[in-house]
Amino acid sequence: MTVAGRILPQPFVSLAVLGLWLVIVSSFTLGSLLLGTILAVLIPIFTQRFWPNRPLVKRPVAAIGLFALVCWDIVNANWQVARLVLGPIRRIHPRFFDVPIDLDDPFVATLLASIISLTPGTVSVDIDMDARVIHVHGLSVDDEAAAIRTIKARYEAPLKEIFQC
Repeated sequence: MTVAGRILPQPFVSLAVLGLWLVIVSSFTLGSLLLGTILAVLIPIFTQRFWPNRPLVKRPVAAIGLFALVCWDIVNANWQVARLVLGPIRRIHPRFFDVPIDLDDPFVATLLASIISLTPGTVSVDIDMDARVIHVHGLSVDDEAAAIRTIKARYEAPLKEIFQC
């Protein structure tokens, strides 16, 4: 393993940690940037043994695109959930449904389930790798088939491209 690989074993995790740190600090200073950089380097190093069979990112540009899409969807879903919660109760149609997955890697399936849970209005309840489904609860689901198509097209397909699985 190269020196860069030892210092940054998971560069995207390091970048995410630094980005999140800079978002949560109250003011951007040289000290907060330095502390964020230290955390971004140390956290992946110390958690590396918990990720023994982690798949490699094959398409980093697609990963950036998926990250931007998920951020957009989180903002958009917050508005939709707020309108549902503040509106008439008859507009809310909660439902459990199963999303069939075409992913072989449990790590990538967990990423998909995490993305589903991050988006307000949906929660991943369980990942069943044997049955190849993610059990999901939606706050208001009028068309189950459309919800499944949306999850597969917006999140699963890019994950399959990113990890080539």
